Amino acid sequence: MVGARNPVPRERLPRERPGPRFVLVSLHAHPDDEALLTGGTLARAAAEGHRVVLVVATDGAAGLADAGPGADLAQRRTRELAASAAALGVARVVRLGHRDSGYLEPAGADGDAVPVFSALSVGQLAAEVAAVLREEGADVLTTYDARGGYGHPDHVHVHAVGVAAAALAGTPVVLEATIDRTWVRRALRVAARVPGLVGDVTADRVGEGFTARGDLTHRVDVRAHAGAKRAALAAHASQSETGGRRGVRGIGALLLLPRPVFRRALGREWFTERGRAPGPTLLDDVFASLRGR
Repeated sequence: MVGARNPVPRERLPRERPGPRFVLVSLHAHPDDEALLTGGTLARAAAEGHRVVLVVATDGAAGLADAGPGADLAQRRTRELAASAAALGVARVVRLGHRDSGYLEPAGADGDAVPVFSALSVGQLAAEVAAVLREEGADVLTTYDARGGYGHPDHVHVHAVGVAAAALAGTPVVLEATIDRTWVRRALRVAARVPGLVGDVTADRVGEGFTARGDLTHRVDVRAHAGAKRAALAAHASQSETGGRRGVRGIGALLLLPRPVFRRALGREWFTERGRAPGPTLLDDVFASLRGR
């Protein structure tokens, strides 16, 4: 799929950075994860003239929506993913189509004959992703941190699959998409003051999730691409609807933020580069290691 460049360029975007053009492949667990964790980075890379490819592991059929999970939701989320990718300037979307593991039930607990993503072997899945990396000649792969952020089984599995796939394909740079743990705890405590805003995703529940500030290598400034990130999040309407006892979904809560607040709050994205020691200054360029060569 070839997506259009950011259709709502409300901010003045920086000029394309001179120099080599790279291929960035971003691996995610579910439709909407690409917008939440890496939307600004993908939009920035595309705007700077790099090729951006999105790989999504599951069908998202276990996601939350008023209509309930299932095949209809999976089809809806496929359409939402295409709209999100277009907003971010993604050049190609690859949907692996594996069964969403869900979060509240143990993997495969319903006895379904089709195994969920997190129950499949890392080797099998890594071969699928490595095939895309080789086809694209990927320079950078983004996956997740070892905790899978907040511990979702599909996110944890994506970490292992991404690391293995990059090794198979010889992809030189692997970035673990994550969030500064200090930042997310602070943000959730503030958000919890508004009744029903965050549902059961609290600072206490996050616990030791995501990544400690001292272990990060990148903090990418994506404020100039906040409009594209917001449009990508808005595309995932099924995941921003009211979820009954859960209150407003996370995406819905983010979209309630006034645009200046959204830009300030979501204008940074964090990564840890495998094999790079954290330095005194966090990098603002996901291609820094490649430029250094």
